[in-house]
Amino acid sequence: MSSRIGWEDLVWNDPDGGKIVLHGTIPTVVYPRKLRPKIEWHGLALLESDEVVELWEQEEKDEAESNGVNLAHGLVSGGTMGIFLEEVTQIDDVTSGRFPDPEPRRVHRLAQRHNRPVFFIEPELDDEDWEAHMIAEAKEVSRWKKLLGLVTVGKKWRKKVKQNIFEAEKPPKGVSPNLSSAAVLCATWWDLNEWLIGETIATARNQRFSSRLRGALRELRGDFGDEAVLLVPLFLPWRSTIYNELLTLPNVEENSSNKTSRLDTEEE
Repeated sequence: MSSRIGWEDLVWNDPDGGKIVLHGTIPTVVYPRKLRPKIEWHGLALLESDEVVELWEQEEKDEAESNGVNLAHGLVSGGTMGIFLEEVTQIDDVTSGRFPDPEPRRVHRLAQRHNRPVFFIEPELDDEDWEAHMIAEAKEVSRWKKLLGLVTVGKKWRKKVKQNIFEAEKPPKGVSPNLSSAAVLCATWWDLNEWLIGETIATARNQRFSSRLRGALRELRGDFGDEAVLLVPLFLPWRSTIYNELLTLPNVEENSSNKTSRLDTEEE
């Protein structure tokens, strides 16, 4: 398996048939074609609720009315995302600060164009177990020690950057090496977010998501058999965690797809 913040997609083969392709992304960064998935895929899984599509559409509307407004909002909102955006947009030869998030939105539009099933892996809020999870996450984030730690988030950020530099891999030939810097920033942003919710809660989320990914793949097998391929765009440093959870063969949780309407748009 490649580095936690390497560039090769991780592929997990389900013993029941089919495979899950974990495609690492960097928030707001436009990937060059060489970093886009080469494998043919039959369905898309987003580690989000179905509300993310409405968010993307609203961001597109906002950008059409005022170019750069979402980036400006992100920069002034503070927190780890504000730091990430401030630093990633200063990297030369990397197209960043784009909203909606370019890579997940791009493959979602491809799924729409080709009428491929889309699975939203985050459970609905009427799911009692997920509601309990969200409450536990909110309580953990609001603990006084975590809130106090946010006061020194800049110091934590710099420390994490120095640690993550050693995990960065050079991008493929023909791709700007500066993307490695963006990957380091992505890993730093992700690590601090995971620190906020805590290991126990993050592990429970990853286990649930992995079970639902297997459920999505099982549905795909109904149409494509053992050749079924489920594409999953997710943040670069998150891939290895989900991959390792899949290796434990979590129970399969049913996850029905949302059939998308066909669009006449070309690939971006």
